[in-house]
Amino acid sequence: KSSVQTIGEEQIQNPYTELLVLKGHQDIVRFLVQIDDCRFASAGDDGIVFLWNAQTGEKLYELHGHTHKITAIAPFSSSDVTEEKIDLIITASADRTVIVWDCTSGRKVQKVSCFHSTVKCLTVLQRLNVWLSGGSDLCVWNRKLDLLCKTSHLTDAGISALVELPKNCVAAAVGKELIIFRLSATNHESEGWNIVEVKRLVDHQDNISSLVSVSDVTFVTGSHVGELIVWDALDWTKQAFECNFWDSSVHPDVQPEIKLSQSPHETSVQHLTSDKECVFAAVGKGIYVYNLQMKRVIACQRTAHDSSVLHVEKLSNRQLISCSEDGSVRIWELREKQQLPAEPVPTGFFNMWGFGRANKQTNQAAKKMQENTPMYFLELVGDLIGHSSAVQMFLYFGELGLATCSADHLIILWKDGERESSLRSLTLFKKLAQNGDLQLKL
Repeated sequence: KSSVQTIGEEQIQNPYTELLVLKGHQDIVRFLVQIDDCRFASAGDDGIVFLWNAQTGEKLYELHGHTHKITAIAPFSSSDVTEEKIDLIITASADRTVIVWDCTSGRKVQKVSCFHSTVKCLTVLQRLNVWLSGGSDLCVWNRKLDLLCKTSHLTDAGISALVELPKNCVAAAVGKELIIFRLSATNHESEGWNIVEVKRLVDHQDNISSLVSVSDVTFVTGSHVGELIVWDALDWTKQAFECNFWDSSVHPDVQPEIKLSQSPHETSVQHLTSDKECVFAAVGKGIYVYNLQMKRVIACQRTAHDSSVLHVEKLSNRQLISCSEDGSVRIWELREKQQLPAEPVPTGFFNMWGFGRANKQTNQAAKKMQENTPMYFLELVGDLIGHSSAVQMFLYFGELGLATCSADHLIILWKDGERESSLRSLTLFKKLAQNGDLQLKL
């Protein structure tokens, strides 16, 4: 019997009672990227990019230019002193090209075909008005797609993820290694740039699968074997380490599952996101909430879905949304657990105070901290069933709803039923009022 939580038809806290199905893609839709408050782009294995209206579901543009699947996409809003703001998106493909598109006109601005390998990730450094492409090497470009500088060949496997750091630095995930690069402008007038490797961090035991920037001073990485490392973004030292996501002693309130062996797939950190206070990790089939100040997991749902969780996001309230290979999209609420005085408090935390056995005083201090620390749990409050295959990711548009994309070639816009009903009523009243005015005039 599956240990995954279920929820009945009465989903009182789930506002998404209406949906719009957006069709157009002919293969797996892997990427959604927000352009502004009401527009977004979708891309995937068919090599086509679509621009959509998040309110109406209207297809704005269909962008053709790639011959193979899209491997990365990034928005790039640019505004020079001499010109008005322009919304652009950059797409990379397995055809070893990168294209810049104008979101207002839907036209192709520029295309580059000089890559020796597939570009796997794109990162825009808005403050410097440049963007980076990561593949077998790291390249720095301006908005006109002029190559400003590049690193030497790093590896055949290539850079799998990039994150911006302070002081014009970036962290690149290359296999098990995290490489820190620094950008520097050589001449402001000629737009000359240098990029140099300043440090290699080799603390992960397996390939780095996810990267997230938490704040100006912190970023976090996750690996395929379930390691989560918290880093100082200024001096790149390791601040904390967690790999006990599947240790039942860390979460004694959860029933342990009988397993002969632990598959790496079940412990892989697929996605990380943060609200600066906590990191939310999609690990295997589960969701974990890791508090950065306490350096410990404060809540978890080990079997949040029937299959691997591919994407998780924290909303502005205490809710989280997750999507999975099982085709489901779920809404969770982070709630405080009521601790009874006699109830043993879970000890799922770790310390960074040194090696070896902790002394008695340290144990007592840790125990006291645990007793004063509230525990939380993730309560399932909504289950969105609409896709027939793996849901790759989603975008949250606030009151406009939620956009999800899937291996079933579809994009679904999930809408707040009460809000949509009110909008329809308002439109109807306006029409009736206009007709009434017209009849009076006649």
